[in-house]
Amino acid sequence: MINAHKMINNTNIYMKNFAFLLFFFASLSFSTYQGTDPWTQKQLMEPVELADIINKGTTGYYIYGIGPAAFIKNSVEIGEGRDKKNIQKLKKAVIDLPKDANIVIYCGCCPFADCPNVRPAFELLNQMKFTNHKLLNLSQNFKVDWLDKGYPVNE
Repeated sequence: MINAHKMINNTNIYMKNFAFLLFFFASLSFSTYQGTDPWTQKQLMEPVELADIINKGTTGYYIYGIGPAAFIKNSVEIGEGRDKKNIQKLKKAVIDLPKDANIVIYCGCCPFADCPNVRPAFELLNQMKFTNHKLLNLSQNFKVDWLDKGYPVNE
């Protein structure tokens, strides 16, 4: 009788552990990006800050669109950062800039957590030892975080 009771308790423990592990691994498969971002919180630039820089005509900023298109006023279209050819294009565009240049990259195709373009481009700038590069904080998408707010766009 004791052995049967002990066996039932052990089975219950194993079932609970199995259920927990099943739930844990299932939740991992449904989550979005899980890696470490190559930028710090300090390296995120808020849209209103860049809009002010553009509206005031402040010079010395290099703005690159690393998504499907470059819509922000005065930005240079590089192309989607997930494409290695475009990462080489970005490298060529910034290679002669001073290491402390004010570089801003952006995509805006989707939320950061899902974006395939921002990480490869930002990692390149890190590898090239730039010290003042920023990622425009379009946390939802270009339309919501820039266009709907009336910030300046290319004509």
